[in-house]
Amino acid sequence: MDLRPNPVEAANWKGIWIFAEQREGQVQNVAFELLSEAQKLAADLNCEVAAVLCGEAGIEKQAGTLFEYGAARVYLIEHPELKHYRTAPYTRAITQLALKYKPEIFLIGATTVGRDLAARMAVRINCGLTADCTGLAIENGILRQTRPAFGGNIMATIISPNHRPQMATVRPKVFKKSKVKSQKSEIIKFDPVINQEDLLVKLINIVRDESVKVNLQEAEIIISGGRGIGDPKNFAMIEELAGVLGGAVGASRATVDAGWISAHHQVGQTGKTVSPKLYIACGIAGKIQHLVGMQSSDTIIAINKDPDAPIFKVATYGIVGDCLEVVPLLTKKIKELRG
Repeated sequence: MDLRPNPVEAANWKGIWIFAEQREGQVQNVAFELLSEAQKLAADLNCEVAAVLCGEAGIEKQAGTLFEYGAARVYLIEHPELKHYRTAPYTRAITQLALKYKPEIFLIGATTVGRDLAARMAVRINCGLTADCTGLAIENGILRQTRPAFGGNIMATIISPNHRPQMATVRPKVFKKSKVKSQKSEIIKFDPVINQEDLLVKLINIVRDESVKVNLQEAEIIISGGRGIGDPKNFAMIEELAGVLGGAVGASRATVDAGWISAHHQVGQTGKTVSPKLYIACGIAGKIQHLVGMQSSDTIIAINKDPDAPIFKVATYGIVGDCLEVVPLLTKKIKELRG
């Protein structure tokens, strides 16, 4: 059955929803980031913002934090099969919810969970989906969804004028979260019909990768190295500066592809999206695929020999020079200042 709304039916779809992803009963930060951005979009559409929260019994206590970040309504789906994310039951439940209450826009974090869920829902509802957005805006009542395309060489803006909901996934840390408590705090409980065919896959165990010690997305200071550092052994100076500042080590895609450093350190479109208080780019030219992963940082310092490097266009401060000379001097000076 074709469920897609035609242009006339699209007028019946109202409001902006975000998916409040939770893990082990805790709402993830990306949900608060989406709520903060949804507030701006809602102001242009003169509509309310709602969050969709799924989990086992007791997950309702997490609704309070969603209201603190601007949700006027929380659609609550409590079910024992929704304790942990599994594709089929989550897709079934949230699709039923969306078809009943009809959101005009549905935003989902571009996490492992979000990417899987959004794609499945778009197929079920037969609507458009733009993945990995780095920019959202409303123009003439339509959601403009901007994302890197062609390997990060251009930025494409995509619209879905005739289908609802307009769906997009947004990478964590693209938007900043800010508390703006809604004047309205309503919880709407929804009981989904989950079939046995949705439960063919069983979750046996959760195994955490203890070898991953880098959490770039939570770091407040990141020092990143690119091909401009010349040699993989020179990541030692990046690590030293990061150690002095109490920060994490990042890297460009080129260094990861060259095998200079683990992919856990990669910043960019195909790596992590970060938004630290301080981002220092050492020997990184600044192609679009890297910029989309770090340009929302509070302060960006770029160190590069090429004065025309694209990284300087987004940098707060730029140092034109050889990072092999500048970084050690910077590290030495910081050590002196700290005694």
